[in-house]
Amino acid sequence: MTPAEAQMAPAQEPANAPGRAEVPVEGRVGADAVSGANEFISWGARSDVGLVRGHNEDSFLLRTPLFVVSDGMGGHAAGEVASSIAVETVGERAPGTADDVLLGAAVEAANMAVIEAAEQGIGKPGMGCTVTSVLIEKNKMAVAHVGDSRAYVLRQGTLVRVTHDHSYVEELVDSGQITADEARTHPSRSIITRALGSDPDMYADHFSLEVNDGDRIILCSDGLSSMISDAEIEALAVSSATPQQAADNLVAAALTAGGADNVTVVVVDVLNDGIADAARRRLFHRAAILSGVIVALLALSLLFAVALVRSEWYLGVNGTTVGLYRGIKGEFLGVPTSELVGTSSVELSDLPTSVQDQLAQGIRVDSEEAGREVIDSYHDQINAEKDRAAQIAETARAESDPAAAEQDGGEQQ
Repeated sequence: MTPAEAQMAPAQEPANAPGRAEVPVEGRVGADAVSGANEFISWGARSDVGLVRGHNEDSFLLRTPLFVVSDGMGGHAAGEVASSIAVETVGERAPGTADDVLLGAAVEAANMAVIEAAEQGIGKPGMGCTVTSVLIEKNKMAVAHVGDSRAYVLRQGTLVRVTHDHSYVEELVDSGQITADEARTHPSRSIITRALGSDPDMYADHFSLEVNDGDRIILCSDGLSSMISDAEIEALAVSSATPQQAADNLVAAALTAGGADNVTVVVVDVLNDGIADAARRRLFHRAAILSGVIVALLALSLLFAVALVRSEWYLGVNGTTVGLYRGIKGEFLGVPTSELVGTSSVELSDLPTSVQDQLAQGIRVDSEEAGREVIDSYHDQINAEKDRAAQIAETARAESDPAAAEQDGGEQQ
């Protein structure tokens, strides 16, 4: 195979774990298998007529994120009708979110649908079924259940049954009269104490559970749980790489153990419980808020700086004259932080050297008016200095030439 062909080849299904010789499930008459996946969960299902019964009365529904298993009762043209009506009704009435109360209501609606179908001549009188349903939404799973079909959760290698059988033998187990293993072979194991199809007031058990990445959910009819122990279900579920392999291996184990009943298994793996995504969204939201706060603070700081700059005034050098500036002398990122707002005719050379040095650094004033008053004072000082210099010059000239001074005085008279 060339490198290009290797890249184009589809990913191979993980190899099934080796085990004991079992009845093959592929290609069997009366069997059905479905698998699929999305970004949150993957699933696989298999239903088989078994090795004793002549027809399959089980039904299952995979309508992501809803999964339902139903075990029909009442014989040919009855049990399969009841279970089919039940799963379709639950599918139609199930909520869009993991709300166990509404899911329980959907199962109770399915009960009335089975009763009304029998009254209308659909199926047979007395037909009924069990229902075990789950609806998975991120890290929450709603469960609604009636009868002796079961829901299990496999977490970190440990299998836990989360539903309670509505059966006579379960009551015996609860009272301590028999063990769970004895219940699987008890002669009264087929007696159901609560099911769809007989009592209009029937109610469904319903509750919610938290599920996490890596959890495996198993729904099954009693064709599995009555044939193999929970310990064997756990071992097969742990050793199966994919949901479809797990469903196939569990059905094969039930057939190998005798296949005395129809057997249906639905397996769902939780791939993404949404917790990490929610954490990332919260982090992003916090980062966005923090960024907004920082931007707002920077904007406020900028506005404050601009306001501060525009409230400052100083006198500085404007070429060879004195200028009036608004702002703070200097630059920020190459941008001048002041602007020339007033010019004058005051020459720097007419001012004392100390004043010239101060003007080179910028002489702060309180306002534009104060700045113009200082410039006027410079004018006054320069004019006064010029007048004083003229007087000194005149006095010096008079002292050096009295006749000229006297003549000037006579002319002035």
